[in-house]
Amino acid sequence: MFTRTPVELQTLISNVEQAIYNHDRWFEALVATLMCKLPYDDDDVHEEAFRRCRFGQWLYGEGQRSLHDHTSLSAIESEHRHMHQVAARLLRTAAEGTPIGVQDYELFTSAVKSLRLEAATLKRELEDLLSHIDALTGVNSRTSLLTVLRELHSLVKRKVMPCSVVMMDLDHFKSTNDAYGHQAGDRVLISSAHYVMQHLRPYDKVFRYGGEEFVITLQDVSPEVALTVVDHLREGLAKMPIHYNEMLIGVTASFGVAPLDPEFSVEQSLDHADQALYAAKSAGRNCARLWNVAAGPAKATAG
Repeated sequence: MFTRTPVELQTLISNVEQAIYNHDRWFEALVATLMCKLPYDDDDVHEEAFRRCRFGQWLYGEGQRSLHDHTSLSAIESEHRHMHQVAARLLRTAAEGTPIGVQDYELFTSAVKSLRLEAATLKRELEDLLSHIDALTGVNSRTSLLTVLRELHSLVKRKVMPCSVVMMDLDHFKSTNDAYGHQAGDRVLISSAHYVMQHLRPYDKVFRYGGEEFVITLQDVSPEVALTVVDHLREGLAKMPIHYNEMLIGVTASFGVAPLDPEFSVEQSLDHADQALYAAKSAGRNCARLWNVAAGPAKATAG
């Protein structure tokens, strides 16, 4: 799962921008070498030229360390290596005094365009991630929630797989703020959000819905199984110590679980989870409730 904090994402975006800039300067220098019949740089015809240019130095250094779990990395590596292979062939041909064929040059420009497209797509995806991340907790913000729910809803309607939606609310959060201060409250929010993210599957998602309330989407999971998953999260949160300024703060959470039902809109399914959450809070908090379409919120588990 590709997850980063807002600060990490901003650093990544800046690094990608610099790498793209360095690539453009390399391209300009190579074209000048070909057009002006200048001596080529030995690094550009080396068998590992793709590692020696400044874009390659970033790609196989910081790029691999920070983007190893991003799906675009292998495509960028492949396009970059291919482009350098074609470029080396052009440089050797020109150095021998042989005219460069139109087909060879078009192959080179096509490779350059493909690499630029992959790099620009990576930058845009990182920017999109940054725009949809909650600045405090690092989980998704609510701006992309309905989009994700509708994508999952379409899978449910096509009977590809069941999905569940969960509302989670930290118990007595105002009391935590009042007792320890807002910075301590922020620590509780961050620690709780990170715990949930770390104990879900890579393709499940967590959204900060507002204040101390979060939404969790669970793919290929029935409401009954989702309830089991949620109960493990609830128990883990209750046992998790949160350290702040030599103080130890405890946290519990209440949960409402509902199916992403094909017969209801995603907004209605979200409301069902919210009603189940309300039932959990009414039952004493630190518990979970499951929405039942026929009977409404039904009793589930309690701590």
